[in-house]
Amino acid sequence: MKKVQPIRDERVIDGMKDYFWIRSLRNYLFFCIGIYSGLRVSDLCRLRVIDVKGTHVNLIEQKNKHAKRFIIHPSIRQDLDKYISTMKDTDFLFPSRQVKTVSRMRNQPIDRTTAYRFLNKAAKEFGLKEIGCHTLRKTWAYRLYMQNPENLALLMDMFGHSDPRETLDYIGLTQDMMDRAIMLLR
Repeated sequence: MKKVQPIRDERVIDGMKDYFWIRSLRNYLFFCIGIYSGLRVSDLCRLRVIDVKGTHVNLIEQKNKHAKRFIIHPSIRQDLDKYISTMKDTDFLFPSRQVKTVSRMRNQPIDRTTAYRFLNKAAKEFGLKEIGCHTLRKTWAYRLYMQNPENLALLMDMFGHSDPRETLDYIGLTQDMMDRAIMLLR
């Protein structure tokens, strides 16, 4: 699996929000919840309407079974409420529009392949490379760190990293630091 990068430029993030907003409220909210929560795509896909009705989302992460709690960012609350207004509490928040090929089931969540496709289509519009499903999680972490480097300890805890270098590398900062250092050479 190739290494993906965070989206580093806030202008690109804003542009991608607009891009998704125009095309699909579902994809817009998927993108926004991803960059405001740090959830893995597998956990994003499994969210249900009931999970987002309060101020916070509580869930058990699929990968490591850790309990996770995060606040729903106020900038998307109104859009989220509009989006779920006609949905049942038990509905998946990000439903697939198609009948599943093998099981023939309807009303199932989108899968990571669908998320990958729409994220990459948008990324191409903005000239981004090395983008994948994990980009949303890395973007969240990158933004938290850049907002305040003291958040490093929080990020290490969130990701289960024991070494700050591992977290900095994960969010793409080690490469950024190396690039800057090389560019300063005479």
